[in-house]
Amino acid sequence: MTPWNLLALPPLPEEVLRSLLAPLGDRVDVRVPAARERAALLDALPDAEIVLGDWTGLLALDAEAVAAAPRLAFVQQPSVGVDGHDLTALTAAGVPLANTAGVSAVAVSEWCVAAALSLTRRLAAADAAVRAGEWPQQGLQPRELHGQRVGIVGFGPIGVSCARLFRAFGCQVSYWTRTPRDEPGHTDLETLVATSDVLVVVIALSDETRGLIDPARMKPGALLVNAARGGVVDQAALVAALRAGRLGGAALDVFETEPLPAGDPLREVAGVLLSPHAAGVTPESTGRLLAATLDNLGAALDGREVANVLNSVSPVVRRKPADSAPS
Repeated sequence: MTPWNLLALPPLPEEVLRSLLAPLGDRVDVRVPAARERAALLDALPDAEIVLGDWTGLLALDAEAVAAAPRLAFVQQPSVGVDGHDLTALTAAGVPLANTAGVSAVAVSEWCVAAALSLTRRLAAADAAVRAGEWPQQGLQPRELHGQRVGIVGFGPIGVSCARLFRAFGCQVSYWTRTPRDEPGHTDLETLVATSDVLVVVIALSDETRGLIDPARMKPGALLVNAARGGVVDQAALVAALRAGRLGGAALDVFETEPLPAGDPLREVAGVLLSPHAAGVTPESTGRLLAATLDNLGAALDGREVANVLNSVSPVVRRKPADSAPS
């Protein structure tokens, strides 16, 4: 059988990508764009049958990119987020888009709990004080996580794992999700935001969820933990709430612009724990991600159903004729 043309977009050296994809053998012809820029992506798409996505979102498949790929049969995103991909255009083209849902659930939920503990116990402030020669045993005003009302926005694999871990600490856990669940604790979003002592955001970014969380509506003194995407939280409102002392603190693994630009006010606001979008980056989660990606690519090549398809297209990948042309 003629090898499938696989266009690999992750920000890794070509030799590394070829090594990672080696288990697929000679069933694929691995290619990469000539450069990590849009023009090179568009140049490489006409022959692409399978696209392994770019988790940074730089080389996303928007409507123009999908139109430039008449032979495209499958997109495997090696991440949970699919920011920038046009699901409507992919669906119209009959192209299933799959992600790696669940592979980072343990890592991200552990980070959320660790961040909440750091904020409640004032660990960063204590460390800075001791390093400065101070000894503020009475002045830090830490509090226990046990007994706090924790609200979780989003209840996919990460949200479910967060709920399990926070409950293990004795927290009162509620959640909100766009998809109805049988799990007890579902609360409407307005109530969840207004009553939670710790608000944990782990919902996917979409047009529907952009700016979903307004920190001005949070309970005074509450803590915000965002491990979703920066755009889900109104970042300007967050800065204003922190500066006004309305919130007790925030832990952020994600930002509207990444890396966080020089001069961004979040760098200077007190009570903020900053993380470089690394909550889900552990050797264990990376191993699960690679396994899930290779499993799905193998299923696509074998004509078996691929897992975690996000758009309403058959999970059985069908190869398109070599003379396919845009409709």
